[in-house]
Amino acid sequence: MLPPVTDFEALKGRGVRATSAGHTVHVGGPRLLASLNLTLPDSLARFTEQASAKGQSVVYLVHDNQVVAAFALADVIRSESRAAVQQLHDMGVQVAMLTGDSKAVAQSVAAELGIDQYFAEVLPEHKDKQVAELQRQGRRVAMVGDGVNDAPALTRANVGIAIGSGTDVAVASAGIILVQSNPLDVVKVIALSRASYRKMVQNLLWATGYNVVALPLAAGVLAPLGILLSPAAGALLMSLSTVIVAINAQLLRRTAHTAHTPGVSETPGV
Repeated sequence: MLPPVTDFEALKGRGVRATSAGHTVHVGGPRLLASLNLTLPDSLARFTEQASAKGQSVVYLVHDNQVVAAFALADVIRSESRAAVQQLHDMGVQVAMLTGDSKAVAQSVAAELGIDQYFAEVLPEHKDKQVAELQRQGRRVAMVGDGVNDAPALTRANVGIAIGSGTDVAVASAGIILVQSNPLDVVKVIALSRASYRKMVQNLLWATGYNVVALPLAAGVLAPLGILLSPAAGALLMSLSTVIVAINAQLLRRTAHTAHTPGVSETPGV
């Protein structure tokens, strides 16, 4: 039977603290040890080095200000993540990773996925600042996140994309929600937005060009040459222009990447 725990407290960006059987217990990562001014025993230091080399995060158990145990944790990288990064690269999109994990873990994951740039050991309150820094470099940033700590960064980014299974705060802060929590839907969102923009430009050029030619004809600019445009013909051509624009917009359905996007939702009012 587990002993009772009292005075539980979450230490922002560091770990947790509680009292158990009259003893103070901490659980957290390297930042926790730094805040407590603790050093690792040689055996746990070697264990940490081995885990970091494998791309694993290490969590420590501190009992009355003594490090008594260490646990190696590793996330399983989804196959969809690899495919999403590759497809984003094919589209000319750079991929960066923001994480609170150590540099060794971040480097290992970035190398495995082929991520262009990573920012490790980022405190929760600094994610927003990192997005702002990328924007100051002239980049347009799409931020993907799912936690409470991601909310400011999602709001700051040019496009905030929340994982549907994430926290309510993250979902409310984002402009787009991935209902199925599939990283590949990020690719679909970008492909659909680019295709929509192309259609807008095409329809604008068509409508502008059409009116540049049709309006002078309707005004009788060629009347001295015996060329007149009857009202009925003008009405027919105007309707034809509208039909052409509508048909061109419907061709978005043929976009390969957006033929099936049930996992994408837009936040109302954004």
